[in-house]
Amino acid sequence: MNDAPSDPFGQTSGNGASTSFDLLHEKVRRWIWHQGWTELRDIQERSIPVLQEGQRDLIIAAGTASGKTEAAFLPIVSRLATDERKPGAGFEAIYISPLRALINDQFGRMETLCEEVEIPVWKWHGDVASSVKERACKRPQGILLTTPESLEAILVRRGNEAKRLFAALSYMVIDEMHAFMDAERGRQLQSLLNRIEIAAGHPVVRVGLSATLADMRISAAFLRPLNPDGVEILESQMGSQPLKLQVRGYIQPRLKQRDANSDKGEATESTADMEIATHLFDTLRGHRSLIFAGSRRNVELYTARLRSLCETSGVPEEFFAHHGSLSREHREEAERRLKEDDRPGSIIATTTLELGIDVGHIDAVSQIGPGHTVSGMRQRLGRSGRRAGQSSVMRVYTTEMAIDERIHPIDAMRPRTVQTIAMLNLMLRRWNEPPQIGCLHLSTLIQQILALIAQHGGLTVKQGWNLLIESRVFPEIDQALYIDVLRRMKHPEVQLIEQAPDGTLLPGEEGERVINDRGFYAVFMTPDEFKVITDRGRNLGSLPVDSPVMPEQLIIFAGRRWRVIELDNQRREILVTRAYGGVPPKFGGEGLPPADEVVAEMRQVYESIAIPRFLDKIALECLTEARVTFDNLGLRHAGLYRHEDELLLFPWVGNRAQLALVLALASHGVTANSEGIAVTIPAKDGGKLVATLKTLAERPAPDAEALARLVPDMKRAKYDAYLGDELLARCYASEHIDAARVPIIAADLLSRLPAEATTIFETKVPL
Repeated sequence: MNDAPSDPFGQTSGNGASTSFDLLHEKVRRWIWHQGWTELRDIQERSIPVLQEGQRDLIIAAGTASGKTEAAFLPIVSRLATDERKPGAGFEAIYISPLRALINDQFGRMETLCEEVEIPVWKWHGDVASSVKERACKRPQGILLTTPESLEAILVRRGNEAKRLFAALSYMVIDEMHAFMDAERGRQLQSLLNRIEIAAGHPVVRVGLSATLADMRISAAFLRPLNPDGVEILESQMGSQPLKLQVRGYIQPRLKQRDANSDKGEATESTADMEIATHLFDTLRGHRSLIFAGSRRNVELYTARLRSLCETSGVPEEFFAHHGSLSREHREEAERRLKEDDRPGSIIATTTLELGIDVGHIDAVSQIGPGHTVSGMRQRLGRSGRRAGQSSVMRVYTTEMAIDERIHPIDAMRPRTVQTIAMLNLMLRRWNEPPQIGCLHLSTLIQQILALIAQHGGLTVKQGWNLLIESRVFPEIDQALYIDVLRRMKHPEVQLIEQAPDGTLLPGEEGERVINDRGFYAVFMTPDEFKVITDRGRNLGSLPVDSPVMPEQLIIFAGRRWRVIELDNQRREILVTRAYGGVPPKFGGEGLPPADEVVAEMRQVYESIAIPRFLDKIALECLTEARVTFDNLGLRHAGLYRHEDELLLFPWVGNRAQLALVLALASHGVTANSEGIAVTIPAKDGGKLVATLKTLAERPAPDAEALARLVPDMKRAKYDAYLGDELLARCYASEHIDAARVPIIAADLLSRLPAEATTIFETKVPL
């Protein structure tokens, strides 16, 4: 080690010496040399001077496998190694991740670097032993890797120690920052960053890392709400890897009757599903790949099918399930299989492997269905092609119904294929979903008020205002709304807080129960679950209580087939044994409608004559059929079509605007339902529909809160049940209803009514 040259980089990229490399601590340079690196990457060269200085907040925006983590921690570790440090004076840097698995992964990478410079590294999350946490707290120093939930637990449980723990803090790094933005966890994280700075007694440099940030101004405001202009932004200038992309289409024949096995606990896979599984098997066996199946149910179905193909073909098992309901041990086993083993293997996952968990070299990525978001699709694509000169490979599988006389017009429009094309078009144009602004997030506000009370042993109204509202953690909340929330929390029906004679806010009876609940530190839902235990004692994972199974029922779980032996309601356990046959349990909570921009791009795909080069023969046929149907329905110029006894309305807007339209129609007595890109209305309401659209177009935008009250169940977030109808409607409206666009949408639909609209309501028009 001592023989290593002090400047191994001399000439980094043909442009002269690396000045950034020279800024690093000698031991950090030595570590880089021993990694076999011949040059720093673009984003690393540019981030080192900024973070070495240690004065400016920074966003590092770069693609997957671009070296973002090292771009942050090479200069941070170098600066910590240079500064005079007192053992036990406090943690010096915090790394915050949305996933425990990502922390475990980064810990292994960071440990070797920090060992070189003798800086301790600590993991802190729910799976870390309490003895490790106690050692870290006894002599806090070095780098802490944690989640927002664990940070919350530290502040609540060790509030009197916060100053000692964070007094030496210089940096806070937020990995996969896009995963926090526009979410309940994001507001919690912003509050935590602010609370930690207050405990430290000085500003702390904030560093955000992400591959898929859509709006840098909004991103900067998220990272440093009170001074977004002070955030420096570095975007990678590296060119992307060569791309191999294919959309494969499959046609599902219409079932004439229900399969006789469906009531016998046997999985009834569609012809298309089996064809997709066969292609995955033939293409990926012997390689290393990730398969994103969309839902947990699909993960189970495809894993079971692919393992069955391995068995019948007499080849080693190469396919492994990975989703949030499986046990940590099971997920980590699958990850290690790819990361630490040179043998071929494929993991079938939901979104759990979308973020930067290292599973080693990946040859190809597959995706079943269009996926939820464009940014997620980009994250997935980036998991392959990480080696120099290697292409990124992605296959997207789409399924459509066979066209016959019974097919519904919406199915004939081939929406899955068109949505996939639209999302890929946007991805290739480097578009990402922008974060939604204007959401109130009152559930998280309630949680943060309780957390502050627990941390400090009480809270004044003004202190809560300063820490949560003036800090712009909740910028949409004004003084009146803040007081309304406190009054609701104090209400006798709620009893989350009570007020002492001197005005101090304290936990109420229900507040004490909530704070002491083991799930308090998470702002997202944590449903009550049953553990799934094999008859050999292995923990496979868990199932939500609202997804019941019965004794003797056959299920697919962890990619294998099981028979339920018994349910232990007291211990919350499901005992299973190996079996033949089965169906995946119902998991729920899956599927999101596309954004406005995706729907707009779908319309462009329908109207265009361009043929994407990435379509296979069947996918191309589906696109051709989609465009023919689009024209046959008259949708190039009209926005209304009659099919049998229903009207199909095409507003060409995303989920928030479409929900606003549906609720606005309902408020005038028109029955309307969202059906993907279309809104369906009974034909008998046709006359009323036109009159209502005229009213909506001519009047000011409807009140979003009034529309929200038409939703049967508005509770979406963890603490929504405490809000009461008025606050809940206001919160739901801010997050789910774009009422301001209703007049514009109504006017557009009126302008696109077919000339024969009045007769359409009375006459059935065949497709």
